[in-house]
Amino acid sequence: MAHDEYRAPGLGFLMDPCGKTKLFCAEYFSEEQKQMYQEARRFVENTILPIAERIDAKEEGLLVANLKKAGELGFLMIDVPEQYGGLGMDKATGMLVTEAIVPSGSFAVGVLTHTGIGTLPIVFFGTEEQKETYLPKLATGELIGCYGLTEAGSGSDALGAKTKAVLDPSGTHYVLNGEKVFITNAGFADIITAFAKVDGDKFTAFIVDMRSPGLSTGAEEHKMGIHGSSTRSVIFEDVKVPVGNVLGEVGKGHRVAFNILNVGRFKLGAGAVGAAKKTIEVCAKYAKERVQFKRPIATFGAIREKLARMAMLVYSTESMTYRTAGLMDSAIELIDKSQPGAQARIIDAIEEYAIEQSIMKVYGSEAFSECIDEGVQIHGGYGYIAEYFVERGYRDSRVNRIFEGTNEINRLLIPGTLMKRVFKGKFPLAETLMLVDEIAAGKATMPGGVGGPLGEEAAIVDRMKLAVVFAVNQANTKHMMDLMEHKKGQTQMAMLKAADAIMEAFAGDSAVARARQLIADKGEAKAAIPVMLTRMYLAHALTKVRACGQELLVNTSDEKDREKNLATFNLFIPVPPWQTHDMKEKVAAHVIEREAYALE
Repeated sequence: MAHDEYRAPGLGFLMDPCGKTKLFCAEYFSEEQKQMYQEARRFVENTILPIAERIDAKEEGLLVANLKKAGELGFLMIDVPEQYGGLGMDKATGMLVTEAIVPSGSFAVGVLTHTGIGTLPIVFFGTEEQKETYLPKLATGELIGCYGLTEAGSGSDALGAKTKAVLDPSGTHYVLNGEKVFITNAGFADIITAFAKVDGDKFTAFIVDMRSPGLSTGAEEHKMGIHGSSTRSVIFEDVKVPVGNVLGEVGKGHRVAFNILNVGRFKLGAGAVGAAKKTIEVCAKYAKERVQFKRPIATFGAIREKLARMAMLVYSTESMTYRTAGLMDSAIELIDKSQPGAQARIIDAIEEYAIEQSIMKVYGSEAFSECIDEGVQIHGGYGYIAEYFVERGYRDSRVNRIFEGTNEINRLLIPGTLMKRVFKGKFPLAETLMLVDEIAAGKATMPGGVGGPLGEEAAIVDRMKLAVVFAVNQANTKHMMDLMEHKKGQTQMAMLKAADAIMEAFAGDSAVARARQLIADKGEAKAAIPVMLTRMYLAHALTKVRACGQELLVNTSDEKDREKNLATFNLFIPVPPWQTHDMKEKVAAHVIEREAYALE
Protein backbone atom coordinates (compact mmCIF):
# COMPACT_ATOMS: atom_id res chain seq x y z
CA MET A 1 0.00 0.00 0.00
CA ALA A 2 1.34 3.44 -0.90
CA HIS A 3 1.17 5.84 2.02
CA ASP A 4 2.60 9.02 0.52
CA GLU A 5 -0.84 10.69 0.38
CA TYR A 6 -1.30 10.51 4.15
CA ARG A 7 1.71 12.49 5.38
CA ALA A 8 1.27 15.01 8.18
CA PRO A 9 3.16 15.69 11.43
CA GLY A 10 2.00 14.68 14.87
CA LEU A 11 -0.73 17.05 16.09
CA GLY A 12 -1.50 17.92 12.47
CA PHE A 13 -5.18 17.57 13.30
CA LEU A 14 -4.95 20.68 15.52
CA MET A 15 -2.73 22.68 13.20
CA ASP A 16 -4.23 22.12 9.75
CA PRO A 17 -7.68 22.85 8.32
CA CYS A 18 -10.01 19.88 8.44
CA GLY A 19 -9.30 17.55 5.52
CA LYS A 20 -6.13 19.29 4.33
CA THR A 21 -4.31 15.95 4.31
CA LYS A 22 -5.94 12.83 2.93
CA LEU A 23 -6.92 10.31 5.60
CA PHE A 24 -6.20 6.62 5.49
CA CYS A 25 -9.39 4.92 6.68
CA ALA A 26 -11.22 1.61 6.57
CA GLU A 27 -12.59 2.22 3.08
CA TYR A 28 -9.05 2.15 1.65
CA PHE A 29 -7.83 -1.22 2.92
CA SER A 30 -5.94 -3.18 0.29
CA GLU A 31 -7.06 -6.65 -0.78
CA GLU A 32 -4.12 -8.11 1.12
CA GLN A 33 -5.19 -6.31 4.30
CA LYS A 34 -8.78 -7.44 3.90
CA GLN A 35 -7.61 -11.01 3.39
CA MET A 36 -5.50 -10.94 6.55
CA TYR A 37 -8.46 -9.54 8.48
CA GLN A 38 -10.85 -12.18 7.17
CA GLU A 39 -8.43 -15.01 7.93
CA ALA A 40 -7.90 -13.76 11.47
CA ARG A 41 -11.63 -13.28 11.97
CA ARG A 42 -12.42 -16.80 10.69
CA PHE A 43 -9.82 -18.21 13.05
CA VAL A 44 -11.41 -16.40 15.99
CA GLU A 45 -15.01 -17.25 15.01
CA ASN A 46 -14.41 -20.89 14.10
CA THR A 47 -11.61 -21.93 16.44
CA ILE A 48 -11.41 -19.63 19.47
CA LEU A 49 -14.93 -18.45 20.33
CA PRO A 50 -16.31 -22.02 20.48
CA ILE A 51 -13.74 -22.83 23.19
CA ALA A 52 -13.70 -19.43 24.91
CA GLU A 53 -15.33 -20.79 28.07
CA ARG A 54 -12.76 -23.58 28.27
CA ILE A 55 -9.95 -21.05 27.87
CA ASP A 56 -11.49 -18.88 30.60
CA ALA A 57 -11.65 -21.97 32.82
CA LYS A 58 -7.87 -22.29 32.31
CA GLU A 59 -8.04 -25.76 30.76
CA GLU A 60 -4.44 -26.92 30.87
CA GLY A 61 -2.44 -26.05 27.76
CA LEU A 62 -5.44 -24.88 25.72
CA LEU A 63 -4.47 -21.22 25.34
CA VAL A 64 -0.85 -22.06 24.55
CA ALA A 65 -1.83 -24.69 21.97
CA ASN A 66 -3.97 -22.13 20.16
CA LEU A 67 -1.22 -19.52 20.37
CA LYS A 68 0.90 -22.02 18.45
CA LYS A 69 -1.92 -22.41 15.90
CA ALA A 70 -2.03 -18.64 15.51
CA GLY A 71 1.71 -18.77 14.87
CA GLU A 72 1.27 -21.44 12.18
CA LEU A 73 -1.29 -19.21 10.45
CA GLY A 74 1.05 -16.21 10.48
CA PHE A 75 -0.80 -14.02 12.98
CA LEU A 76 2.21 -13.72 15.31
CA MET A 77 4.69 -12.53 12.69
CA ILE A 78 3.06 -9.45 11.16
CA ASP A 79 5.40 -6.97 12.89
CA VAL A 80 8.55 -9.10 12.61
CA PRO A 81 10.83 -8.09 9.68
CA GLU A 82 11.06 -10.55 6.82
CA GLN A 83 14.79 -11.15 7.28
CA TYR A 84 14.03 -12.65 10.69
CA GLY A 85 11.23 -14.94 9.55
CA GLY A 86 8.34 -12.52 9.81
CA LEU A 87 5.98 -10.85 7.36
CA GLY A 88 7.19 -7.28 7.98
CA MET A 89 3.78 -5.80 7.24
CA ASP A 90 2.67 -2.22 7.87
CA LYS A 91 1.10 -0.85 11.05
CA ALA A 92 -2.36 -0.64 9.48
CA THR A 93 -2.35 -4.38 8.77
CA GLY A 94 -1.15 -5.18 12.27
CA MET A 95 -3.92 -3.04 13.73
CA LEU A 96 -6.53 -4.62 11.46
CA VAL A 97 -5.55 -8.13 12.56
CA THR A 98 -5.65 -6.89 16.16
CA GLU A 99 -9.20 -5.67 15.51
CA ALA A 100 -10.15 -9.16 14.31
CA ILE A 101 -8.56 -10.99 17.25
CA VAL A 102 -9.63 -8.89 20.24
CA PRO A 103 -13.24 -10.19 20.43
CA SER A 104 -11.72 -13.51 21.54
CA GLY A 105 -11.14 -12.10 25.05
CA SER A 106 -8.53 -13.95 27.10
CA PHE A 107 -6.98 -15.52 24.03
CA ALA A 108 -6.49 -12.08 22.52
CA VAL A 109 -4.66 -10.94 25.65
CA GLY A 110 -2.19 -13.79 25.20
CA VAL A 111 -1.69 -13.05 21.51
CA LEU A 112 -1.32 -9.30 21.84
CA THR A 113 1.03 -9.55 24.80
CA HIS A 114 3.24 -11.89 22.82
CA THR A 115 3.18 -9.99 19.52
CA GLY A 116 3.39 -6.57 21.17
CA ILE A 117 5.33 -6.11 24.37
CA GLY A 118 6.68 -9.67 24.17
CA THR A 119 8.28 -9.35 20.73
CA LEU A 120 8.59 -5.71 19.71
CA PRO A 121 11.29 -4.73 22.25
CA ILE A 122 13.63 -7.05 20.37
CA VAL A 123 12.37 -5.90 16.95
CA PHE A 124 13.07 -2.25 17.75
CA PHE A 125 15.98 -2.40 20.20
CA GLY A 126 17.68 -5.75 19.76
CA THR A 127 21.19 -6.25 18.45
CA GLU A 128 21.63 -8.21 15.25
CA GLU A 129 22.58 -11.28 17.28
CA GLN A 130 19.55 -10.91 19.55
CA LYS A 131 17.22 -10.55 16.59
CA GLU A 132 18.65 -13.61 14.84
CA THR A 133 18.43 -15.64 18.05
CA TYR A 134 14.90 -14.79 19.16
CA LEU A 135 12.76 -13.26 16.41
CA PRO A 136 12.36 -16.28 14.09
CA LYS A 137 11.05 -18.37 17.00
CA LEU A 138 8.87 -15.58 18.38
CA ALA A 139 7.40 -15.12 14.90
CA THR A 140 6.19 -18.72 14.72
CA GLY A 141 5.20 -19.10 18.36
CA GLU A 142 7.97 -21.60 19.09
CA LEU A 143 8.94 -19.11 21.79
CA ILE A 144 6.35 -17.07 23.71
CA GLY A 145 7.25 -13.68 25.14
CA CYS A 146 6.17 -11.52 28.07
CA TYR A 147 7.16 -8.17 29.56
CA GLY A 148 8.25 -7.34 33.10
CA LEU A 149 7.90 -3.66 33.96
CA THR A 150 5.33 -3.29 36.75
CA GLU A 151 6.29 -3.79 40.41
CA ALA A 152 4.25 -3.75 43.59
CA GLY A 153 5.40 -0.22 44.38
CA SER A 154 5.72 1.13 40.83
CA GLY A 155 2.88 0.83 38.37
CA SER A 156 2.36 4.10 36.54
CA ASP A 157 5.67 5.27 38.02
CA ALA A 158 7.64 2.71 36.04
CA LEU A 159 11.01 4.38 36.65
CA GLY A 160 10.53 3.87 40.39
CA ALA A 161 11.33 0.17 39.97
CA LYS A 162 13.32 -1.52 42.75
CA THR A 163 14.60 -4.56 40.85
CA LYS A 164 18.40 -4.41 40.77
CA ALA A 165 21.03 -5.64 38.34
CA VAL A 166 24.67 -5.91 39.41
CA LEU A 167 27.50 -6.68 37.03
CA ASP A 168 29.38 -9.77 38.18
CA PRO A 169 33.09 -9.19 38.85
CA SER A 170 33.90 -11.47 35.91
CA GLY A 171 32.11 -8.98 33.61
CA THR A 172 30.27 -11.79 31.81
CA HIS A 173 26.80 -11.43 33.30
CA TYR A 174 24.46 -9.35 35.44
CA VAL A 175 22.78 -10.67 38.58
CA LEU A 176 19.13 -9.67 38.91
CA ASN A 177 17.16 -9.48 42.15
CA GLY A 178 13.62 -8.23 42.57
CA GLU A 179 10.02 -8.99 41.70
CA LYS A 180 7.64 -7.97 38.91
CA VAL A 181 3.86 -8.19 39.30
CA PHE A 182 0.83 -8.52 37.00
CA ILE A 183 2.93 -10.11 34.26
CA THR A 184 0.72 -11.37 31.45
CA ASN A 185 1.75 -14.71 29.86
CA ALA A 186 4.12 -15.37 32.79
CA GLY A 187 2.66 -18.84 33.37
CA PHE A 188 3.87 -20.17 30.03
CA ALA A 189 6.28 -17.62 28.49
CA ASP A 190 9.77 -18.64 27.42
CA ILE A 191 11.44 -15.22 27.60
CA ILE A 192 10.73 -11.96 29.41
CA THR A 193 11.86 -8.43 28.71
CA ALA A 194 12.65 -7.38 32.27
CA PHE A 195 13.62 -3.96 33.57
CA ALA A 196 16.09 -3.43 36.38
CA LYS A 197 18.39 -0.70 37.68
CA VAL A 198 22.07 -1.30 37.11
CA ASP A 199 24.06 -0.04 40.08
CA GLY A 200 20.80 1.14 41.62
CA ASP A 201 20.10 3.97 39.18
CA LYS A 202 20.65 2.98 35.53
CA PHE A 203 17.22 1.81 34.35
CA THR A 204 17.94 -0.96 31.85
CA ALA A 205 16.11 -3.61 29.83
CA PHE A 206 17.24 -7.27 29.71
CA ILE A 207 16.16 -10.33 27.74
CA VAL A 208 15.81 -13.09 30.32
CA ASP A 209 15.22 -16.81 29.79
CA MET A 210 12.24 -17.79 31.95
CA ARG A 211 13.98 -21.10 32.72
CA SER A 212 16.97 -19.35 34.29
CA PRO A 213 18.03 -20.70 37.70
CA GLY A 214 16.68 -18.42 40.42
CA LEU A 215 13.72 -17.22 38.34
CA SER A 216 10.31 -18.32 39.58
CA THR A 217 6.69 -17.28 39.18
CA GLY A 218 3.95 -16.76 41.74
CA ALA A 219 0.50 -18.29 41.70
CA GLU A 220 -2.01 -17.27 39.04
CA GLU A 221 -3.90 -14.12 39.97
CA HIS A 222 -7.69 -14.40 40.23
CA LYS A 223 -8.96 -11.50 38.15
CA MET A 224 -12.22 -9.66 37.51
CA GLY A 225 -12.03 -10.48 33.81
CA ILE A 226 -9.79 -12.06 31.14
CA HIS A 227 -9.93 -15.18 33.31
CA GLY A 228 -8.18 -17.42 30.80
CA SER A 229 -5.08 -15.25 30.50
CA SER A 230 -2.05 -15.98 32.65
CA THR A 231 -1.17 -13.25 35.16
CA ARG A 232 1.56 -13.95 37.70
CA SER A 233 4.41 -12.30 39.53
CA VAL A 234 7.94 -13.04 38.31
CA ILE A 235 10.61 -13.32 40.99
CA PHE A 236 14.35 -12.87 40.39
CA GLU A 237 16.68 -14.34 43.02
CA ASP A 238 20.30 -14.01 41.92
CA VAL A 239 19.31 -14.66 38.31
CA LYS A 240 22.32 -14.57 35.99
CA VAL A 241 21.76 -12.76 32.69
CA PRO A 242 24.55 -12.65 30.09
CA VAL A 243 25.81 -9.15 29.27
CA GLY A 244 24.87 -9.90 25.68
CA ASN A 245 21.23 -9.92 26.76
CA VAL A 246 21.14 -6.23 27.64
CA LEU A 247 18.42 -4.80 25.40
CA GLY A 248 19.36 -1.39 24.05
CA GLU A 249 21.85 0.49 26.20
CA VAL A 250 22.56 0.38 29.92
CA GLY A 251 20.69 3.28 31.49
CA LYS A 252 18.39 3.71 28.45
CA GLY A 253 15.66 1.30 29.49
CA HIS A 254 13.13 4.12 29.65
CA ARG A 255 13.39 4.47 25.87
CA VAL A 256 12.51 0.80 25.46
CA ALA A 257 9.70 0.92 28.01
CA PHE A 258 7.92 4.05 26.87
CA ASN A 259 8.17 3.46 23.13
CA ILE A 260 6.88 -0.09 23.44
CA LEU A 261 3.97 1.25 25.49
CA ASN A 262 3.22 3.68 22.64
CA VAL A 263 2.89 0.73 20.26
CA GLY A 264 0.63 -1.05 22.73
CA ARG A 265 -1.58 2.02 22.95
CA PHE A 266 -2.37 2.30 19.26
CA LYS A 267 -3.02 -1.43 19.03
CA LEU A 268 -5.35 -1.22 22.00
CA GLY A 269 -7.33 1.43 20.12
CA ALA A 270 -7.68 -0.93 17.15
CA GLY A 271 -8.68 -3.78 19.43
CA ALA A 272 -11.39 -1.64 20.97
CA VAL A 273 -12.85 -1.09 17.49
CA GLY A 274 -13.04 -4.84 16.88
CA ALA A 275 -14.57 -5.63 20.26
CA ALA A 276 -17.17 -2.86 19.88
CA LYS A 277 -18.09 -4.06 16.37
CA LYS A 278 -18.62 -7.57 17.71
CA THR A 279 -20.79 -6.15 20.49
CA ILE A 280 -22.97 -4.36 17.92
CA GLU A 281 -23.38 -7.60 15.95
CA VAL A 282 -24.42 -9.56 19.03
CA CYS A 283 -26.77 -6.86 20.27
CA ALA A 284 -28.48 -6.20 16.95
CA LYS A 285 -29.17 -9.91 16.50
CA TYR A 286 -30.46 -10.24 20.07
CA ALA A 287 -32.67 -7.16 19.74
CA LYS A 288 -34.33 -8.64 16.66
CA GLU A 289 -35.01 -11.95 18.41
CA ARG A 290 -36.02 -10.72 21.87
CA VAL A 291 -39.77 -10.02 22.04
CA GLN A 292 -41.41 -7.84 24.68
CA PHE A 293 -44.92 -6.36 24.61
CA LYS A 294 -45.55 -8.59 21.55
CA ARG A 295 -42.86 -7.03 19.38
CA PRO A 296 -39.07 -7.28 18.99
CA ILE A 297 -37.19 -4.88 21.23
CA ALA A 298 -35.32 -3.75 18.11
CA THR A 299 -38.42 -1.71 17.29
CA PHE A 300 -38.19 0.32 20.53
CA GLY A 301 -36.71 3.80 20.28
CA ALA A 302 -34.72 3.32 23.50
CA ILE A 303 -32.94 0.30 22.01
CA ARG A 304 -32.46 1.91 18.60
CA GLU A 305 -30.88 4.95 20.22
CA LYS A 306 -28.35 2.69 21.97
CA LEU A 307 -27.42 0.86 18.78
CA ALA A 308 -27.03 4.15 16.89
CA ARG A 309 -24.82 5.61 19.59
CA MET A 310 -22.68 2.48 19.63
CA ALA A 311 -22.21 2.78 15.86
CA MET A 312 -21.32 6.45 16.25
CA LEU A 313 -18.61 5.64 18.80
CA VAL A 314 -17.17 2.90 16.61
CA TYR A 315 -17.12 5.27 13.63
CA SER A 316 -15.22 7.99 15.47
CA THR A 317 -12.76 5.53 17.05
CA GLU A 318 -12.19 3.74 13.76
CA SER A 319 -11.63 7.06 11.98
CA MET A 320 -8.91 8.11 14.42
CA THR A 321 -7.34 4.66 14.60
CA TYR A 322 -6.69 4.08 10.93
CA ARG A 323 -5.92 7.73 10.30
CA THR A 324 -3.05 7.33 12.78
CA ALA A 325 -2.05 4.04 11.15
CA GLY A 326 -1.74 5.81 7.81
CA LEU A 327 0.30 8.61 9.36
CA MET A 328 2.74 6.20 11.00
CA ASP A 329 3.09 4.06 7.90
CA SER A 330 3.66 7.12 5.72
CA ALA A 331 6.46 8.27 8.02
CA ILE A 332 8.03 4.81 8.20
CA GLU A 333 7.84 4.44 4.42
CA LEU A 334 10.40 7.25 4.04
CA ILE A 335 13.03 5.30 6.00
CA ASP A 336 15.58 3.16 4.19
CA LYS A 337 15.43 -0.06 6.23
CA SER A 338 18.82 -1.21 4.91
CA GLN A 339 20.71 1.72 6.42
CA PRO A 340 22.32 1.66 9.90
CA GLY A 341 20.10 3.15 12.57
CA ALA A 342 16.91 2.45 10.62
CA GLN A 343 15.13 0.97 13.63
CA ALA A 344 15.92 4.04 15.72
CA ARG A 345 14.39 6.22 13.01
CA ILE A 346 11.31 3.98 12.92
CA ILE A 347 10.91 4.44 16.68
CA ASP A 348 11.21 8.20 16.19
CA ALA A 349 8.55 8.06 13.47
CA ILE A 350 6.19 6.19 15.79
CA GLU A 351 6.95 8.53 18.68
CA GLU A 352 5.99 11.51 16.50
CA TYR A 353 2.37 10.42 16.97
CA ALA A 354 2.56 9.78 20.72
CA ILE A 355 -0.36 12.15 21.41
CA GLU A 356 -2.55 10.43 18.84
CA GLN A 357 -1.59 7.04 20.31
CA SER A 358 -2.55 8.09 23.84
CA ILE A 359 -5.84 9.42 22.47
CA MET A 360 -6.54 6.12 20.74
CA LYS A 361 -5.86 4.21 23.94
CA VAL A 362 -8.03 6.38 26.18
CA TYR A 363 -10.80 7.08 23.72
CA GLY A 364 -10.92 3.53 22.35
CA SER A 365 -11.02 1.84 25.74
CA GLU A 366 -13.76 4.16 26.99
CA ALA A 367 -15.79 3.92 23.78
CA PHE A 368 -15.76 0.13 24.01
CA SER A 369 -16.63 0.29 27.71
CA GLU A 370 -19.69 2.37 26.84
CA CYS A 371 -20.66 0.01 24.01
CA ILE A 372 -20.39 -3.14 26.10
CA ASP A 373 -22.24 -1.49 28.99
CA GLU A 374 -25.09 -0.66 26.62
CA GLY A 375 -24.84 -4.22 25.32
CA VAL A 376 -25.52 -5.61 28.78
CA GLN A 377 -28.45 -3.20 29.12
CA ILE A 378 -29.94 -4.29 25.78
CA HIS A 379 -29.79 -7.89 26.99
CA GLY A 380 -31.47 -6.99 30.28
CA GLY A 381 -31.19 -9.77 32.88
CA TYR A 382 -29.61 -12.09 30.33
CA GLY A 383 -26.72 -9.67 30.01
CA TYR A 384 -25.76 -10.64 33.55
CA ILE A 385 -25.62 -14.36 32.74
CA ALA A 386 -22.22 -15.88 32.08
CA GLU A 387 -23.16 -17.77 28.90
CA TYR A 388 -23.76 -14.51 27.00
CA PHE A 389 -20.99 -12.71 25.10
CA VAL A 390 -21.81 -9.35 26.68
CA GLU A 391 -21.30 -10.65 30.23
CA ARG A 392 -17.75 -11.76 29.47
CA GLY A 393 -17.10 -8.68 27.37
CA TYR A 394 -18.22 -6.41 30.20
CA ARG A 395 -15.77 -7.97 32.66
CA ASP A 396 -12.95 -8.24 30.16
CA SER A 397 -13.29 -4.63 28.99
CA ARG A 398 -12.52 -3.08 32.36
CA VAL A 399 -8.80 -3.76 32.27
CA ASN A 400 -8.39 -1.81 29.02
CA ARG A 401 -8.49 1.44 30.98
CA ILE A 402 -5.52 0.18 33.04
CA PHE A 403 -3.42 -1.61 30.40
CA GLU A 404 -0.58 0.29 28.64
CA GLY A 405 -0.61 3.10 31.20
CA THR A 406 -3.81 4.05 32.98
CA ASN A 407 -6.22 6.35 31.19
CA GLU A 408 -5.40 9.01 33.76
CA ILE A 409 -1.68 8.84 32.98
CA ASN A 410 -2.40 8.94 29.26
CA ARG A 411 -4.74 11.90 29.69
CA LEU A 412 -1.98 13.80 31.48
CA LEU A 413 0.46 12.92 28.69
CA ILE A 414 -1.74 14.48 26.01
CA PRO A 415 -1.58 18.18 27.04
CA GLY A 416 1.84 17.67 28.63
CA THR A 417 3.32 16.43 25.35
CA LEU A 418 1.54 19.22 23.48
CA MET A 419 3.27 21.85 25.60
CA LYS A 420 6.64 20.16 25.15
CA ARG A 421 6.15 20.47 21.41
CA VAL A 422 5.24 24.11 21.80
CA PHE A 423 8.56 24.72 23.59
CA LYS A 424 10.41 22.89 20.81
CA GLY A 425 8.74 25.03 18.14
CA LYS A 426 6.74 22.09 16.77
CA PHE A 427 3.30 23.58 17.41
CA PRO A 428 2.33 27.17 16.40
CA LEU A 429 0.66 28.13 19.67
CA ALA A 430 1.40 31.85 19.47
CA GLU A 431 0.04 32.12 15.93
CA THR A 432 -3.10 30.18 16.84
CA LEU A 433 -3.80 32.35 19.90
CA MET A 434 -3.20 35.50 17.86
CA LEU A 435 -5.79 34.34 15.32
CA VAL A 436 -8.30 33.67 18.13
CA ASP A 437 -7.74 37.19 19.51
CA GLU A 438 -8.09 38.78 16.07
CA ILE A 439 -11.35 36.91 15.39
CA ALA A 440 -12.72 37.86 18.80
CA ALA A 441 -11.82 41.51 18.14
CA GLY A 442 -13.43 41.46 14.69
CA LYS A 443 -10.10 41.89 12.91
CA ALA A 444 -10.19 38.49 11.21
CA THR A 445 -12.95 36.22 9.96
CA MET A 446 -13.96 32.85 11.34
CA PRO A 447 -12.75 29.75 9.49
CA GLY A 448 -15.53 28.99 7.05
CA GLY A 449 -14.35 29.07 3.48
CA VAL A 450 -13.91 25.34 3.15
CA GLY A 451 -16.62 24.65 0.58
CA GLY A 452 -17.43 21.28 -0.95
CA PRO A 453 -19.24 18.39 0.74
CA LEU A 454 -19.78 18.95 4.46
CA GLY A 455 -18.14 22.36 4.16
CA GLU A 456 -20.18 23.71 7.06
CA GLU A 457 -19.17 20.79 9.26
CA ALA A 458 -15.49 21.22 8.37
CA ALA A 459 -15.69 24.93 9.23
CA ILE A 460 -17.32 24.11 12.58
CA VAL A 461 -14.52 21.64 13.35
CA ASP A 462 -11.86 24.23 12.55
CA ARG A 463 -13.55 26.74 14.85
CA MET A 464 -13.86 24.12 17.57
CA LYS A 465 -10.13 23.38 17.33
CA LEU A 466 -9.31 27.05 17.85
CA ALA A 467 -11.53 27.06 20.95
CA VAL A 468 -9.79 23.94 22.28
CA VAL A 469 -6.31 25.44 21.85
CA PHE A 470 -7.49 28.66 23.53
CA ALA A 471 -8.92 26.84 26.56
CA VAL A 472 -5.99 24.44 26.90
CA ASN A 473 -3.55 27.35 26.78
CA GLN A 474 -5.38 29.08 29.63
CA ALA A 475 -5.03 25.94 31.71
CA ASN A 476 -1.35 25.59 30.87
CA THR A 477 -0.70 29.26 31.65
CA LYS A 478 -2.38 28.90 35.05
CA HIS A 479 -0.55 25.72 35.99
CA MET A 480 2.74 26.04 34.09
CA MET A 481 5.06 25.91 37.10
CA ASP A 482 3.16 23.04 38.66
CA LEU A 483 3.45 21.17 35.36
CA MET A 484 7.19 21.69 35.25
CA GLU A 485 7.58 20.57 38.85
CA HIS A 486 5.19 17.61 38.48
CA LYS A 487 2.87 18.80 41.22
CA LYS A 488 -0.55 17.30 41.76
CA GLY A 489 -4.01 18.49 42.73
CA GLN A 490 -5.72 21.15 40.66
CA THR A 491 -3.06 20.93 37.94
CA GLN A 492 -4.04 17.37 37.11
CA MET A 493 -7.76 18.19 37.28
CA ALA A 494 -7.24 20.87 34.65
CA MET A 495 -5.04 18.66 32.47
CA LEU A 496 -7.62 15.87 32.47
CA LYS A 497 -10.25 18.26 31.10
CA ALA A 498 -7.76 19.65 28.58
CA ALA A 499 -7.10 16.12 27.36
CA ASP A 500 -10.82 15.45 26.93
CA ALA A 501 -11.18 18.58 24.79
CA ILE A 502 -8.17 17.64 22.63
CA MET A 503 -9.52 14.11 22.16
CA GLU A 504 -12.87 15.42 20.97
CA ALA A 505 -11.08 17.72 18.53
CA PHE A 506 -9.17 14.76 17.07
CA ALA A 507 -12.30 12.62 16.85
CA GLY A 508 -14.42 15.37 15.32
CA ASP A 509 -11.75 16.35 12.81
CA SER A 510 -11.21 12.70 11.81
CA ALA A 511 -14.92 11.97 11.42
CA VAL A 512 -15.63 15.02 9.26
CA ALA A 513 -12.50 14.67 7.13
CA ARG A 514 -13.28 10.99 6.52
CA ALA A 515 -16.88 11.67 5.45
CA ARG A 516 -15.83 14.54 3.14
CA GLN A 517 -13.25 12.29 1.55
CA LEU A 518 -15.72 9.43 1.06
CA ILE A 519 -18.21 11.70 -0.68
CA ALA A 520 -15.49 12.95 -3.00
CA ASP A 521 -14.07 9.50 -3.75
CA LYS A 522 -17.10 7.21 -3.64
CA GLY A 523 -20.15 9.43 -4.08
CA GLU A 524 -22.93 10.58 -1.79
CA ALA A 525 -24.85 7.29 -1.86
CA LYS A 526 -21.89 5.32 -0.48
CA ALA A 527 -21.28 7.99 2.16
CA ALA A 528 -24.86 8.41 3.41
CA ILE A 529 -24.41 6.51 6.69
CA PRO A 530 -20.94 7.98 7.39
CA VAL A 531 -22.37 11.47 6.90
CA MET A 532 -25.09 10.80 9.47
CA LEU A 533 -22.59 9.28 11.90
CA THR A 534 -20.35 12.29 11.37
CA ARG A 535 -23.07 14.80 12.18
CA MET A 536 -24.19 12.77 15.18
CA TYR A 537 -20.62 12.69 16.42
CA LEU A 538 -19.94 16.35 15.79
CA ALA A 539 -23.05 17.30 17.77
CA HIS A 540 -21.73 15.15 20.64
CA ALA A 541 -18.22 16.63 20.35
CA LEU A 542 -19.44 20.23 20.41
CA THR A 543 -21.43 19.56 23.57
CA LYS A 544 -18.48 17.83 25.23
CA VAL A 545 -15.94 20.49 24.21
CA ARG A 546 -18.22 23.26 25.41
CA ALA A 547 -18.52 21.64 28.84
CA CYS A 548 -14.77 20.92 29.12
CA GLY A 549 -13.71 24.35 27.92
CA GLN A 550 -16.09 26.26 30.15
CA GLU A 551 -14.98 24.25 33.19
CA LEU A 552 -11.34 24.90 32.33
CA LEU A 553 -11.82 28.63 31.86
CA VAL A 554 -13.90 29.12 35.00
CA ASN A 555 -11.23 27.36 37.05
CA THR A 556 -8.11 28.79 35.42
CA SER A 557 -9.00 32.41 34.57
CA ASP A 558 -8.45 35.32 36.93
CA GLU A 559 -11.72 36.89 38.02
CA LYS A 560 -11.12 40.00 35.90
CA ASP A 561 -10.56 37.89 32.75
CA ARG A 562 -13.12 35.15 33.32
CA GLU A 563 -16.10 36.64 31.48
CA LYS A 564 -13.95 37.80 28.57
CA ASN A 565 -12.33 34.36 28.22
CA LEU A 566 -15.68 32.58 28.36
CA ALA A 567 -17.14 34.95 25.76
CA THR A 568 -14.16 34.36 23.46
CA PHE A 569 -14.41 30.59 23.85
CA ASN A 570 -18.18 30.47 23.34
CA LEU A 571 -17.82 32.49 20.14
CA PHE A 572 -16.22 29.45 18.48
CA ILE A 573 -18.65 26.75 19.74
CA PRO A 574 -22.09 26.87 18.10
CA VAL A 575 -25.14 24.98 19.32
CA PRO A 576 -25.27 21.78 17.23
CA PRO A 577 -27.61 22.56 14.33
CA TRP A 578 -28.52 19.01 13.30
CA GLN A 579 -31.68 17.12 14.20
CA THR A 580 -29.99 13.93 15.32
CA HIS A 581 -33.05 11.88 16.28
CA ASP A 582 -33.89 11.16 12.64
CA MET A 583 -30.25 10.30 11.96
CA LYS A 584 -30.16 7.89 14.89
CA GLU A 585 -33.30 6.20 13.60
CA LYS A 586 -31.77 5.67 10.15
CA VAL A 587 -28.43 4.48 11.53
CA ALA A 588 -30.20 2.06 13.87
CA ALA A 589 -32.27 0.70 10.97
CA HIS A 590 -29.04 0.17 9.01
CA VAL A 591 -27.37 -1.67 11.90
CA ILE A 592 -30.42 -3.83 12.68
CA GLU A 593 -30.99 -4.83 9.06
CA ARG A 594 -27.37 -5.95 8.68
CA GLU A 595 -26.90 -7.18 12.26
CA ALA A 596 -23.56 -5.39 12.08
CA TYR A 597 -21.84 -2.02 12.18
CA ALA A 598 -21.07 -2.35 8.43
CA LEU A 599 -21.14 1.01 6.66
CA GLU A 600 -21.93 -0.30 3.17
